This record gives sequence, C-alpha cells and structure tokens, in this order.
Amino acid sequence: MGDQLARGDEYEKKAEKKLNGWGLFGSKYEDAADLFDKAANCFKLAKSWDRAGSTYIKLANCHLKCESKHEAASSYVDAANCYKKTSSKEAITCLEQAVNLFMDIGRLNMAARYYKDIGELYESDQNLERAVDNFERAAELFESEEVTTSANQCKQKVAQFAAQLEQYQKAIEIYEEIARHSLNNNLLKYGVKGHLLNAGLCQLCKGDIVAISNALERYQELDPTFSGTRECRLLKDIADAIDEEDVVKFTDVVKEFDGMTPLDSWKTTLLLRVKEKLKAKELEEDDLT
Repeated sequence: MGDQLARGDEYEKKAEKKLNGWGLFGSKYEDAADLFDKAANCFKLAKSWDRAGSTYIKLANCHLKCESKHEAASSYVDAANCYKKTSSKEAITCLEQAVNLFMDIGRLNMAARYYKDIGELYESDQNLERAVDNFERAAELFESEEVTTSANQCKQKVAQFAAQLEQYQKAIEIYEEIARHSLNNNLLKYGVKGHLLNAGLCQLCKGDIVAISNALERYQELDPTFSGTRECRLLKDIADAIDEEDVVKFTDVVKEFDGMTPLDSWKTTLLLRVKEKLKAKELEEDDLT
C-alpha cells in the first residue's frame, strides 16, 4: 500500500512539473494527463480514494485543455467512482461535471446514465426531492434515446419518491402511464397489475372515495384482467372499509393480502397513512356522538 502511495506521489509530482514547465501547448497537457492517470491508478491500488478522486479531476482538466471533452467526462466519472467510497457530495459534483460534458457532445445516453447515478446517490442520502429531479432528467433523456426499460425504471423511482413526499397525483399519473404502455408489450404485461395497485394506493392516500371508485373503474376498463386480481380486490375492499369508516375491516383486509403476497415497506408506509386517516375519522365520529 505504502509503495503504491509513494509511486502515486512521484507520478503526480512529475505531472505537476510538466504543467509548470515549458513545452508545446498541447503536448505538455497530454504528457501530464498520462502521468496523472498513472498516479490515480496507484492511489486506487492503495485505496486512497480521496487522493485518487482529486487526481482524476486534475486529469479531467488536462483533457479539457486538449479539447477532449469525452475523455474529460470519463475522468470525472472515474473521480466520482472513487469519491463514492468517501463522500457522496464530492461524487455528485463530479458526476454533474460529467453529465454537462456528455450533454455538450450529444452523448445523451451517457448523460442519462449518470443522472440516474446522481439520483441514486441522493436516494442513499435520503434527499428525495433532489433524487426526483435527477431521476426525472434521466427518464427524459432515456426516452429521447428510446431506451424504454431504463426510462421506466427511472419513472418508477420518481413515482415512488413523489408518493413518499405526499405528491400523490404526480405518482398516480406516472404509474397509470407506465401501466398503459406496458399493456402493449408482452414482456411487461405481467407488471401492469402492480403499477395499477401502486396508483390505487396513492388514490387511497388522497382519501377521495369518489375518485377512488372512478379510478378502479378506469383500471378495469384499461385492463379487463385486472378485475379478477387480488390487487383489485384489495383496493376495492380498502375503499369499502374507508367508506364504512371501519378500521377493523381495513386491518383484516390488509393482513389477509399480506399473508399471501408480502407488502414491501413502501406499500406498508402508504397503507399506514391511510389507516391513520381512517382512525382519525373514526375518532371524530366518536367525539360527535
């Protein structure tokens, strides 16, 4: 490890010397870039991630001096991959630089990929608003490049976080759109009932019984097979429990579904919100009597 660090230091010093010395404009940056690349590799082998990250940024700057935007963007990505191990903030800054360069040179697929990476970093930091922004940008770019599967993955992330942030209408529109598009694809058809369930849970969180009933009718028209699914039955039974203001019925319905198809934490969170509203309503009714 120490040996690699020492070698990295040596390459970095030689690179700095190249930059500060005389030489033909282009070639001195190319020579320095070669040395910075070697230094960064040594720091990576030594697991000195911050040193490796900062050296890749120097390498990116050399590529920019040589008008090599693609190489500069790739170096920023290398820097980000090192910083991911120590500082998500630094990693995000580097990925943003990379995305801007990939956009400049028309590499939209690459830009989309790294917007998605930024979204995932914000997700791991629990910064859902910023995660939504970046997953939305990624989805738009993937769509423009007709990479439908990746676009849908990013849209589902947007819907998931929008619902967590109580932006239910936004989440509903995304889930319904994905369900509609999936119906025309034999590989994606099996996922339609899941998307409609997610949209329905967001409808339940909004608490408008009329809107929930209308939505369930629309979903059954959209996909005639939906009415025979356990997902549709769950939504109908919960809607009935809300209409009847029956917390016990709500709990039994959810418990029965969960016994056969375990609910993930996202669905559980939304259902708990619905239950809390229902409990509050029940208490209101008790206070009035």
